Amino acid sequence: MGERLKGRVAIVTGSGQGIGRATAIAFANEGAVVVIATRTVAHGEETMRLIAEAGGTALFRPVDIADHAATRAMVDEVAATCGRLDIMVHNAAAFGRATVEEMDEATLDRLFNVNVKACFTLTQAALPHMRKQGAGRIIITSSVTGPKVSMPGSGAYATSKAAVTGFIHTAAIELAADNITVNGIEPGYIDTPGLAGLKARWGEARIAHFIPAKRLGRPEEIAGPMVFLASDEASYITGETIVVDGGARLPESPVFAG
Repeated sequence: MGERLKGRVAIVTGSGQGIGRATAIAFANEGAVVVIATRTVAHGEETMRLIAEAGGTALFRPVDIADHAATRAMVDEVAATCGRLDIMVHNAAAFGRATVEEMDEATLDRLFNVNVKACFTLTQAALPHMRKQGAGRIIITSSVTGPKVSMPGSGAYATSKAAVTGFIHTAAIELAADNITVNGIEPGYIDTPGLAGLKARWGEARIAHFIPAKRLGRPEEIAGPMVFLASDEASYITGETIVVDGGARLPESPVFAG
């Protein structure tokens, strides 16, 4: 157990599995009280069990981040229960593959509700509590898809994640004077349940072949930069995103990926 986040309270959305679970565990291992905010009860309870087994402290608050009234209520309740709120990680995400021509309105609405609108909801809800204590960290899981690269069928998801970059830049400017930093992580191909569709379609080996690191990333390799951005070491970093993709976006063409 470390102490980089000792005494701090962190909410991590989408922490029932994948990157969110790894981040929640990493925060708890660094001494934070972690609030697991996720939709699926069984997944959230499993994350809480893993943290408790490792000697950490966690609370579970089931919530659908697309329900913005419930999300605001959850944040206020956590701050009241724990007496403070130091770190807000928005990691929950919605996915949907379709061409621009075929994308349906219901999928589009959920993508933007979860991926973009929740950035505003969670930040607005967290601000009074962070301002009260004079500091805070807001961290958002974005993606290289949208801000850096794209692929056929990813139009809605890519657009939502590109919008997240705009949010990070603007919120960072507006909140810097409050000693609240706003940053993001842009993962590439990370081996999580969210990648299951692409793995089923193309195969893990084929995907890995075009990554210079020759493998998929691990959720723990995103959790490490998350801890850094949440810690005092990153106190003068705001409005930035960290790409973690094994070099996948670097080759000018797949021809040069080996």
